[in-house]
Amino acid sequence: MNEARRTPGFETLAIHAGQDPDPTTGAVVPPIHLATTYAQDDVGSHRGFEYSRSGNPTRAVLETALATLEGAPYGFAFASGMAAEDAVLRTLAPGDHVVIPNDAYGGTYRLVARVHHAQGIAFSPVELSDASAVAGSIGPRTRLVWVETPSNPLLQVADVAALAELAHSRGALLVVDNTFATPYLQQPLSLGADVVVHSTTKYLGGHSDVVGGFVATSDEAIAERIGFLQNATGAVPGPFDCYLVLRGLKTLAVRLDRQCQSALAVARFLEAHEKVARVRYPGLESHPGHDLAKAQMRDFGAMVSFTLRGGEPAALDVAASTGIFTLAESLGAVESLIEHPARMTHLSAAGSALEVDPALVRLSVGLETLEDLIDDLDRALGSIRS
Repeated sequence: MNEARRTPGFETLAIHAGQDPDPTTGAVVPPIHLATTYAQDDVGSHRGFEYSRSGNPTRAVLETALATLEGAPYGFAFASGMAAEDAVLRTLAPGDHVVIPNDAYGGTYRLVARVHHAQGIAFSPVELSDASAVAGSIGPRTRLVWVETPSNPLLQVADVAALAELAHSRGALLVVDNTFATPYLQQPLSLGADVVVHSTTKYLGGHSDVVGGFVATSDEAIAERIGFLQNATGAVPGPFDCYLVLRGLKTLAVRLDRQCQSALAVARFLEAHEKVARVRYPGLESHPGHDLAKAQMRDFGAMVSFTLRGGEPAALDVAASTGIFTLAESLGAVESLIEHPARMTHLSAAGSALEVDPALVRLSVGLETLEDLIDDLDRALGSIRS
């Protein structure tokens, strides 16, 4: 008796979705297609590819693989996370309005406030965990509700299903930046979101050696518009960049399993330290979004933020004193990183409603030996001069 085949697990899909052996050579790694143009059998008759801005075989494999992991029929790769976000925002028209988190990535705020706002797009920063505040911010011209969960850098957790229901009831779409969680830990489309965006530079690439972005959706009309913009504006990744992200996808699950485990231990160490005022990590029971994160995520991620009792001087001391945690922007790779958001990744939000507490330090926990990471932070906390 034949039984229905089970749906492949995430790890299997990450390695195999869209990545069959090359039919010509049998190569198990998708080839890097460097061609910019493709021979046509007749005028207007081609084999799926015409010109590599419009489509490239290596990029097509990445788009299929990552869309599959997000549970989406449509996926589009971009040259950076900001290019992916820009494409989504370009679906708006002058006079439209977007709700953004009051704790969002500084680059997202800069793109909305200093690029699209100048083109006639209105926006409102809102605390996304406050349902009444979100409802009050949605007006007749609101077209998008933009969500980060967990957010950057405060690691707040937003209820994707509830926000999707609210946005849809008001005629708006829900966009979720899934960079921190990745499709391994969270799948926003299954919770009701309309669009998912990624910086593939981070966990999906995973090795600090490629810049990229991605948009996924289950909506055919949205997909048609994003696909048009991808081709028309041309902010597409090169084939080698696509190959690097594909390589990263294959180990995403095993990397995140280890990184989440270490991040929780680091967060607990920091929470018990006398010089730390507050730790923000969804895996801690003290986090206000802990139960929600537990319900909508597989695990709690590998980003940890904390504030120092000594304020900004203490934060700067710690950020400059680690040896294993590298002082650098970005996140999500195999090496652990430390940064001071107020002066680094979120400097563009200074003076706005999204301004970051200067006492805040953000960690991206990597794959080093856990005891070495904790010892490194312990020494750095001991270096505080005030």
